[in-house]
Amino acid sequence: MTATPTIRVQREDFDLQAEVDLLSKGKPGIGAVVTFSGLCRDEGGTLAALELEHYPGMAEAEMQRIGDLAIARFGLLGLTAIHRYGKIAAGENIVLVVAAAPHRQAAFDGANFVMDFLKTAAPFWKKEHTRDGATGDWVTAKDVDDAARDKWK
Repeated sequence: MTATPTIRVQREDFDLQAEVDLLSKGKPGIGAVVTFSGLCRDEGGTLAALELEHYPGMAEAEMQRIGDLAIARFGLLGLTAIHRYGKIAAGENIVLVVAAAPHRQAAFDGANFVMDFLKTAAPFWKKEHTRDGATGDWVTAKDVDDAARDKWK
């Protein structure tokens, strides 16, 4: 039986342990669960928050496509990907990926694959809000993110 990814785009925070339990408890064949939780950095104390926007419907569809690819490519037995939107303070959760597989390498690779493609392919945008009260620019894509994605080709 092929796994179906659980995909959510939401304003509210998530509970990492609850998501791991939901994905893995009582599921036969799972030998490894890898999690990645991305947080809003404070950029050396200068950043107060990030404002995340997304293209509703399209963001979920792209996350679903990425999740389906990861399950097929790495033989994952379960996958959860959650991405938040709205104003997120420094130190708060932004994204969660939970990958479950029979063995650790597939779970690690699956989680990495999902994050590398989420960073470059899913329609999310970030605007910085600094501690001095200024609203910064929209964060631009980074070449290092493209290079990370391209290693999977």
